[in-house]
Amino acid sequence: MIKKVLISFATIALSAASAATYQVKLLEPTVVNGAELKAGAYKVDVEGNKAVFHIGKKVTEAPVKVETASDKFRDTSFRYDRENGKLKLIEMRIGGSATKLIFSE
Repeated sequence: MIKKVLISFATIALSAASAATYQVKLLEPTVVNGAELKAGAYKVDVEGNKAVFHIGKKVTEAPVKVETASDKFRDTSFRYDRENGKLKLIEMRIGGSATKLIFSE
């Protein structure tokens, strides 16, 4: 019984450690996972291998790979690819942290 409880706590702790929320501002319309996001301030929830962009009532999900850089990033920055004349989000580096989010489809 005690082992089951400890395993449950470990699982919950691991889930909480991998979940994070970031505030980002997209200055231009951006494509994420095939969906076009308008310019604006977004809340991005990252849990496991999924990022969820929130603005108002609109929600967009995207697969993401979370990496940790060797040093903290000074500012939040974005790396884009231009596809069919639109900006496609490839990578987001979170300012004040060593977290790098890599987006794929």
